Amino acid sequence: MTEDEPRRATFRAVADEVRTRIQQGTYAPGAKLPTEGELADEIGTNRGTAAQALRLLASEGLIDKSRRGMFVHRIVKKIVRDSTSRYVRARREEGQARGAFEAEIRGLGMTPSSVTTTQHAQPPAWVADLLGVDANDVSTLARIRRMLADDVPVQLATSYLPLAIAEGTRLEEIDTGPGGSKSRLAELGHPQATITEEIDVRPPTAEEVGALDMREDQRVYEIAHIGRTEDGRTVEVTVHVLPTHLWRLSYSWPLGPTH
Repeated sequence: MTEDEPRRATFRAVADEVRTRIQQGTYAPGAKLPTEGELADEIGTNRGTAAQALRLLASEGLIDKSRRGMFVHRIVKKIVRDSTSRYVRARREEGQARGAFEAEIRGLGMTPSSVTTTQHAQPPAWVADLLGVDANDVSTLARIRRMLADDVPVQLATSYLPLAIAEGTRLEEIDTGPGGSKSRLAELGHPQATITEEIDVRPPTAEEVGALDMREDQRVYEIAHIGRTEDGRTVEVTVHVLPTHLWRLSYSWPLGPTH
């Protein structure tokens, strides 16, 4: 802050200053921050204001608080989810990637990983309705993933596939191969021709707070991803849960000549 600014800055001004230092690399990802007292002295404010500013930055996901102190989050720049191109076959199979997420994270210079389980499952009623399967029976293959970038949990995803299609195929394996489940569905005669995504923003559940290392006052995107074949059959429903402070959703499409 300059000498012309009030010595007792508001907590939002203090937060702006610390946020700028993080964005400019003065406080690097993963670095330990000054204590509340040190920060107050450094910026020229009181400890209470500094504490309030740090709470705001923690709610934004820029810093993590622990018993060892306050640290800059390991992911500062938001991950861009390019929903327009991420499912194109060449993109999701690039470099032998196991699907859109792996290709996307590699393209951003980070290392993707995931913890995956598969099981035969009774789907939620709305999923069963889309897939045309029995909601009261074990009628789907569920692929359940906790996905990480540079060892930071960044997404939870559960995919539901009709068991009549997936049972006994590579879709039941942990590693579905290059291109992931969409490429395997195509090989089984069910290539997806259209995709619909419906997005909600909501508080995380207690389970999601733990799995994604979040705070209860933060928010998640819940994306219902629906893949249909050329004849309109739904062959995949995936529920993605992403912390809003880690992701930016990007969409683009061409407009016709009449626009």
